[in-house]
Amino acid sequence: MTKILAFVGMPASGKSEASSVLRNKGITVINMGDVIREEVVRRGLEPTDMNTGGIGTEMREKEGRAVVARRCVPKIRATGEDLIAIDGVRSVPEVECFKEAFGNDFTLVSIDSDLDTRFMRVKARGRSDDMQDISALKVRDERELGWGMGEAMKIADVVITNNDTLEEFREKIAALVGRAQ
Repeated sequence: MTKILAFVGMPASGKSEASSVLRNKGITVINMGDVIREEVVRRGLEPTDMNTGGIGTEMREKEGRAVVARRCVPKIRATGEDLIAIDGVRSVPEVECFKEAFGNDFTLVSIDSDLDTRFMRVKARGRSDDMQDISALKVRDERELGWGMGEAMKIADVVITNNDTLEEFREKIAALVGRAQ
């Protein structure tokens, strides 16, 4: 059976960096946001925060709050690997979908980071769907909390705080991987 380390956390909390640590160890990462970005591209839209957020909300309203997780499960199974990471869990229904599919081999990891630290990261990374000011980050936070992310963070199996140096965070993630293998 495939073991899953799934990351949940507010925007720019460190989910992508955690995933990068795993990729560097040769572990496949499934990014849940890619499912939404694929839908944005399929519809011929620009990959802006407004479009990706709007499509994400629309998908959840039309197909249920676990829609993105349901679309990820076949991708995970197709890898046939012993350990996989999932970047970007957003709700309890997604967690429930993964737990139904993978049982006790699914571990939810919440990455916690304060607002100011997260905004500094947003400015540094420069993604096309990123926010340009802290008020826009707060709007995105509220949207994602509206999808149920706060509840998912509360039921995490593991919580990792990411307010210190990048190296310290990478060490925490590497230790987590060591325990999962």
